[in-house]
Amino acid sequence: MSDPIIEVQGVRKEVSDATGTLTILHDIGFTLAPRESAAIVGASGSGKSTLLGILAGLDVPSAGRVMLAGTDLFALDEDERAAVRARVLGFVFQSFQLLGNLTALENVMLPLELAGHADARRLATEMLQRVGLGERLAHYPKLLSGGEQQRVALARAFVMRPAVLLADEPTGSLDFATGETVMDLMFELNREAGTTLVLVTHDRGIAARCDRQLRIEAGRLQA
Repeated sequence: MSDPIIEVQGVRKEVSDATGTLTILHDIGFTLAPRESAAIVGASGSGKSTLLGILAGLDVPSAGRVMLAGTDLFALDEDERAAVRARVLGFVFQSFQLLGNLTALENVMLPLELAGHADARRLATEMLQRVGLGERLAHYPKLLSGGEQQRVALARAFVMRPAVLLADEPTGSLDFATGETVMDLMFELNREAGTTLVLVTHDRGIAARCDRQLRIEAGRLQA
């Protein structure tokens, strides 16, 4: 049996203000195996997105440990965590997070170029063709529909063949039919790439397609 790709141990997140200390996450613990898919579900304000941010090393827990691909994330400084993210993680956001001054092709080429790939243009072109946007390479985000923008975002995430893909409400800005199409594509790409998928969603249908559901209620992981 392979080692976990993600191991979360006793993660706790607290924030303090003038009124006192609020605990957002209470001693969260779980493991995910390579190629496994998991949906983080729960009501708004339950701590789902905070947990996803901690898994990415973008938010720092008040206590606990996150092992990502064998690396203890919070034993590293921010620059070192950023290097791990670039090597291991892909991201898909509800708001797409495309750069408006870059074409679809340039948006997908960007992480490849930052990683020093000499054939960034070819790889990005092939990935955009894979997601059905071969005729949209030179289009800027404002000229693309929401579904097309999310497919560009998927291409950008998967072109680096990440070990782990984190997705935060990936269909939240899309209508139902477009969202279904995008999710079909995400799960297809996930199987092809052998990626571990962790997504935050309110959609029960999407959650049911994952191997596991991690339900958060008032900051606690439910059995």
